[in-house]
Amino acid sequence: MTGGVDSRQRVAAYVIRRLGRRSELLVFDQVGIPEAGIQVPAGGIRPGESAEGAVVREVTEETGLAGAAIRARLHTEDKPHPVTGQPRTTQFFVLDAPAHCPDAWSHRVFGKDCDAGLTFDCRFAALPLQVPLADEQDAWLGLVDPTFATVRPHTCRQGRA
Repeated sequence: MTGGVDSRQRVAAYVIRRLGRRSELLVFDQVGIPEAGIQVPAGGIRPGESAEGAVVREVTEETGLAGAAIRARLHTEDKPHPVTGQPRTTQFFVLDAPAHCPDAWSHRVFGKDCDAGLTFDCRFAALPLQVPLADEQDAWLGLVDPTFATVRPHTCRQGRA
């Protein structure tokens, strides 16, 4: 089994929109909380809820986008929370965006989770991303399509010859 008994069980969604030969990823920023960074829909799996049900719910709750269809479960990641250090297991899914959706919109989060009441500025960003996502949420995009891997800045290390 992936993740320990005390590991928080989560899902994350790569919602992909195809426009001709171009592909885009649904991302959002939290209004008034720039330090949260750019993110994809993600959150906890409720007791008795399937991972598939949770990922569709999270997309709808956090973005207001309805009708995204699950294409595949992509990867399971065991990684501690970046702030609390608490263990968590996240199942990443790839979803296809509905045929007709806006390029960008604002959405006030509903539901019972800790994000309730927050406003997210949602948009589709061209792939590959030019800026990494918060908490390295973009780490598995290359598994969807190798050309989707996030562009990372080149660093030059200087050392002795």
